[in-house]
Amino acid sequence: MGTLFRCTTMQEFYKKSLLFLIALLIVDALLAALFIFLSQPTYMLSPTLRDGIRWDPVPVSDKELGGTSAVSLRAAGPGTVSFDYRLTHDGKYPFAGTRFMAKDAKGNLATVDLRGYETITFTARCSPAYPMLFGMTVFDDKVSVPGQYITYRSPGTYFPCNEQGVPVSIDIRRLTVPGWWLSMMKLPPSSLDYKLDKVAQFSFGSSSQTPFDLDAHVEISNIKLHRQDYGYLIALAVILVTGWIVFGIWFFRTHTRTLAASLNSRLKKDLPLVAYRQLTSQPYRDEEKASILKFIATNYTNPELDLEGVVAGTGANRNKVNDLLKAELGMTFTGYVNKLRLTEAARLLTEKSAATVAEIAYLVGYANVSYFNRLFKEEYGCTPKAFRTLAPDQGSAAVDTPPKMMGNG
Repeated sequence: MGTLFRCTTMQEFYKKSLLFLIALLIVDALLAALFIFLSQPTYMLSPTLRDGIRWDPVPVSDKELGGTSAVSLRAAGPGTVSFDYRLTHDGKYPFAGTRFMAKDAKGNLATVDLRGYETITFTARCSPAYPMLFGMTVFDDKVSVPGQYITYRSPGTYFPCNEQGVPVSIDIRRLTVPGWWLSMMKLPPSSLDYKLDKVAQFSFGSSSQTPFDLDAHVEISNIKLHRQDYGYLIALAVILVTGWIVFGIWFFRTHTRTLAASLNSRLKKDLPLVAYRQLTSQPYRDEEKASILKFIATNYTNPELDLEGVVAGTGANRNKVNDLLKAELGMTFTGYVNKLRLTEAARLLTEKSAATVAEIAYLVGYANVSYFNRLFKEEYGCTPKAFRTLAPDQGSAAVDTPPKMMGNG
C-alpha cells in the first residue's frame, strides 16, 4: 500500500507539473508572438495625418528642367501610389515618377525624424516590366537650403518591378548618394554619408533603363517603414527567463515536499514487518510456519542468508518456505528478505546520522553497496542519501517496534 501511495502521489505531482509546463509553453509562445510583433513597429507613408505629419503623393517629372515627360496620378489607398507616365528624350535629365512629400498639419513642407527605422518595404508592379529608382530627400544642415530640394542629399537605389508584383525590401541606411549631386554641390566623392533625422521626401520613378515614348503604368503598394525595438526583445527574454526560473524553483521545492510527504506516509503505512509482529502477538498454531518466519526475521541481516540456509536452520521443506511466504505475504523469499532489510535500513538512516550509507548497507545484510543503493531507490523512489535528507525523523515513526527487535527474535 505504501508503494502504491507513493507512486500515486508522485504521479499526481508529475501530472500537475506537466500541465504547468504545457501552460508555461503556451504562455511563452503567446508572449513571444506579441513581443516580437511589438518589437517590429511599422510606419506607413500615408496622406492621413499621423503625429502631426502626413505624406502627400505628388507627381514629378523633368518638366521642371525643360523636359516633356508626363505623369498623372491615379486614386490609391493609404500606403499606395499609382501613376501613369510617358518618358521622352527632350529633357537633359529625363525623369518621371512620384514623390511622397512630408507636410505638417497646416500643409507646410516638413521633415521627419526617421532615425531608428531600418528598411522600407513595398510591392512594385510595372507594365511594362523594368527596374525603377527609389530615392530619399534628406536635409543636410551643412549644405542644404530649406525648401530647395535640389540642395538636399538624395541617396537612392534601384529595385525590380514587373507585372505580377515584386516584394521589395530596401535598407534606407545604406543608399548611394549620386555623383552628380556631389559634383553640383562641389563636395568630394567620399562625402557619401547622410542622416535620417530630417527626411523630407521619398520618391519612386524611372531609371536609366526605362524605355522612351512608351505609355507605362506603375503601382507601388503597401509602403511601410520598419524598425527594430530591441527593448521588447530584452523584456521578452527577461520574462521568459524569469518564468522558467520560477517554474524550476517551484518544481524543485514541490518535488522535494511531495517526495518527503510520500516517504512519510510510506514509512507510516507500509509495514513490511507485519508478519513478524503477528508472530509475536498472535502466535501461529502451525509451529513450522512460526519457526520459518521467526528464523528469517532473526537472521535477515546475515549477508549469507539464502533459502537453503532457512531450510537448514528450520528443517522445513524448500517448497514449504516459498509457499508460506506466497500465501502469508504475497512475496518470494528474496523479496521478503529485501523488504525486511530495506525497511530496517530506512530506520537506521534516520536514527544513525553518523553512520555512512555503506555502513548501514552492511548492517542490514548487503555486502554490495551499489546493489543496496539500487534496491533502495526502487523501493523508496530516492537514494539513501536523499532519503536521509527528506525523511530525517520518520524512521522510528514508521517502525513502531523496538529498534533491535528484528535482531533479537
